[in-house]
Amino acid sequence: SENLKAKNIAILKDNANDYSVGLAKNFAETFTKNGGTIVEEQAYEGGQTDFKAQLTAIKAKNPEAIFVPGYYTEVSLIAQQARELGIKAPLLGGDGWDSPVLTQGAAKEALEGSFFSNHYSEQDTSAVVLEFINRFKAKYNEVPGAMSALGYDAMNIIAKIIKDSGKADAETIAKGLAALKDYPGVTGKITIDAQHNANKPAVVLQIKDGKYSYYSTIAP
Repeated sequence: SENLKAKNIAILKDNANDYSVGLAKNFAETFTKNGGTIVEEQAYEGGQTDFKAQLTAIKAKNPEAIFVPGYYTEVSLIAQQARELGIKAPLLGGDGWDSPVLTQGAAKEALEGSFFSNHYSEQDTSAVVLEFINRFKAKYNEVPGAMSALGYDAMNIIAKIIKDSGKADAETIAKGLAALKDYPGVTGKITIDAQHNANKPAVVLQIKDGKYSYYSTIAP
């Protein structure tokens, strides 16, 4: 939102999904704390296919962007229906968007210029990312998505704790995770905080011609 210079944003969240509700809450708190205004908040439920009522209410408030913290299945339809209603504002989202299916068909044009945060970018040229992508492509013949990168980092961290400690019991691994600082992962430098959350950078991707183009990195 900072790069977009957007001050007025609407939210369209999945009310039946903790992931979506949590992202919407954190986004709203951070955005308003930094001087922005949430002009409208609407909700849907996963599996829904008609979002016209929610989007019509959002359109009436004329937001500069719409935050849609959902999964690619609904996001593709939301984008198409938003354009059908004449909404030109870009959509914003999170890692639930990450799928080749997101921009298939008419959704490709509907999502052009929209942004979402993710865990890594395949355009990253760092040695750790290049090695991961090359090894993944050699084995599976496709470019890895963010979930693959997260899984790779998680298993490597656990393997490192076991190797360093010489133990593989749950208590040792839990202690090792709690003490983790600046682990150089595919998804950035990872530190586990006091609440046992992973503290690491987020990558912002912009959708251009149906592909995910690196836009910026946001420090934790």
